[in-house]
Amino acid sequence: MLVLFDIDATLLRTEGAGIRAMLAAAHELFPERTFSFDGIEVSGRLDTLIWREFMQNHGIEPTIELHGVFRRTYGEHLHRGFAGTCQSNALPGTRALVDAIHATEGVDMGIVTGNYEHTGILKVAKAGFTPDVFRFNGWADDGEHRRDLPRVAMDRHALERGLRLAAARVTVIGDTPHDIDCARHNGCRSIAVATGIHRESELAEHKPDLLLRDLGDWQSVLSWIACR
Repeated sequence: MLVLFDIDATLLRTEGAGIRAMLAAAHELFPERTFSFDGIEVSGRLDTLIWREFMQNHGIEPTIELHGVFRRTYGEHLHRGFAGTCQSNALPGTRALVDAIHATEGVDMGIVTGNYEHTGILKVAKAGFTPDVFRFNGWADDGEHRRDLPRVAMDRHALERGLRLAAARVTVIGDTPHDIDCARHNGCRSIAVATGIHRESELAEHKPDLLLRDLGDWQSVLSWIACR
């Protein structure tokens, strides 16, 4: 089996450290401009798409070359933030659940997230997780749409394990309708947690296979995954 976790507001919370680092990167590259994320949806979206809309909203052409520079500069500012006062805190039950899945024979783990790889790994490590336990991942640079990412992680799993899992043996855990949608689009099961900006009632409208307030009762979550 394969369990794929979202990062922000699912595994951990950084209280806006990523947005602040993106703003700092933009100010470093264009010091004469004023930047804001007003009107830009962030939750559940790919950093590549957020960046493109962010640039376009401020009248800047989102070229490939600029994206490379911004991506690197954003990572540098996020690293400085975590070295200072910014925090990345694991949400209830998440470290225990990750440890338990890692110890369960026949169950692999990965990450499916809108984060760039370098910033996602940084957030995970700063929250006290061991990044290496997440072996089969889909990052913001791996697709044009969130729906692309579970398949990327599943392809990487198949390549390393020499066996392609049935999609029904893959579970996506996330806090947004985008997580539920990307799971359903790929035939995977979904666990939705109301630990982000979306309430349980809103997530329920998208019909996840399991809906939880949080992952605090990690033993029950592990049992649900294993018995299917």
